[in-house]
Amino acid sequence: MKNKSLKKSIFLIILIVFLSGSLFFLGLKKGQDNSKPEITSSLINNRLSSVKELVTTEYHYKNMGSFQNQNTFYGLNLPFTEKKFIISYEGLIKVGVDLNNTKVSISDNNIDIIIPSSKIISHEIDEDSIKIFDEKTSIFNPIKVEDYASFSSDQKSKVEKDALSKGLIKEANEKSIKSIKEIINLDPNLLDYNLNIKISSNK
Repeated sequence: MKNKSLKKSIFLIILIVFLSGSLFFLGLKKGQDNSKPEITSSLINNRLSSVKELVTTEYHYKNMGSFQNQNTFYGLNLPFTEKKFIISYEGLIKVGVDLNNTKVSISDNNIDIIIPSSKIISHEIDEDSIKIFDEKTSIFNPIKVEDYASFSSDQKSKVEKDALSKGLIKEANEKSIKSIKEIINLDPNLLDYNLNIKISSNK
């Protein structure tokens, strides 16, 4: 009789411990689930937009260019009015993507992100690197600040055109996709999602 009561008591204790443990783990799991943020397209869009402009590629260059101008009269060059200069300089072009214009959609475990194509974010000439060669001016047609500004603008356009022809945008797009994947994967709540990133076809 005592053995039956002892066995019954032990069984009840084991049952209570089992039920208590189950309830504890269920509560813990529920608490963890509740602590996870709801993954929405707005949530991801806001995180990407907080980065704003994502610079992924820098193009450093050295270049040399010339400027020449002379007053004319009915198509004829006037003597003693020629001005010219040759300048060597260094510059830096930064290329990236505007993350304010991303489109995000979520379906099941798939996150689809469409980003605009990369563009030139900034282009600066290092003033400390400028060296002037073969400068010639005239009292009748002196070199002005506007001449250097016009030269700088023309040179930037030429360098940008050359850089883009070398595939600078394609390189930046590839790096942008890689960088955005790294940003998304920083969130452990998104590791179970399949991430698909594409470049928008709209220009």
